[in-house]
Amino acid sequence: QVQLVESGGGLVQAGGSLRLSCAASGRTFRSYAMGWFRQAPGKEREFVAAINCSGGSTYYADFAKGRFTISKDNAKNTVYLQMNSLKPEDTAVYFCAAGLGLLVRLWVAPHEYDYWGQGTQVTVSS
Repeated sequence: QVQLVESGGGLVQAGGSLRLSCAASGRTFRSYAMGWFRQAPGKEREFVAAINCSGGSTYYADFAKGRFTISKDNAKNTVYLQMNSLKPEDTAVYFCAAGLGLLVRLWVAPHEYDYWGQGTQVTVSS
């Protein structure tokens, strides 16, 4: 069992930055690939970024490339999402998710993940 708790969301002006954190419980955090997803009102949940178990490999949605950075600290049981150059269209609830040994080709699919956090709101004003 893994419990995930996100933090770091908030209100920021366009062009600003936020760093989201996702703290995980449990001793097997290093066995999980981690993903960040987001969901805006009236829209489906969409993939943002993912990182493999060791933290050595990452993958990003096109809109996140060059602006967002995912990282994983297995010693702290925490995954981060650094978001720079934020745009109003980045406004959404951001969720982290954990997938046990999840293969790279499955990272973008929400249903492949085993555990989810409760989400943290990110609002970008224009």
